[in-house]
Amino acid sequence: MSTPINEALLRHFRDLRDGVHGQAVSREDKERVFAAAVELLDPVARRVLAELDADLLLGTGEVVASGVTRSKEGGLNAMWSLTWPEQRAAQEQPIAVVAHYGAGFHHPHLRGNTVGDWPMNVFDAADAEAQADTLRVIAAGDAHNLVFQESYRLMPALTRSAPTARH
Repeated sequence: MSTPINEALLRHFRDLRDGVHGQAVSREDKERVFAAAVELLDPVARRVLAELDADLLLGTGEVVASGVTRSKEGGLNAMWSLTWPEQRAAQEQPIAVVAHYGAGFHHPHLRGNTVGDWPMNVFDAADAEAQADTLRVIAAGDAHNLVFQESYRLMPALTRSAPTARH
């Protein structure tokens, strides 16, 4: 039985072998597929970052999405960032999920601010949902690396009392 992560790799390798991204062949068509994929990923990325905010940041974070933007080099990017007071005070990068389609790339990838590339094969809502675990790993990797670069003090779950439930 193939896992979603292994299936993403196989799709990625098939695209490289066949010179396509899904059914798209031209750069223009691949950019349209990328823009549609960003829309499909938006609720998944927001949910994944909201989970991290609830668990690690005790709800003190804010998720911000950039939408699709063009890079200086001519590629396309989209970013979902999770910022919070301690991170901003330390002037560290936010936790992020980044979709990018570099100008010289064959097809798009996912990454974090501090975590490297993963294939981005999103063509429908089911594909976007199947990326949830990958996005969780990217966001968790960014959180780990930020603590490594700065301090555990960036994480409110370790420095603040958890809010008590009201009955």
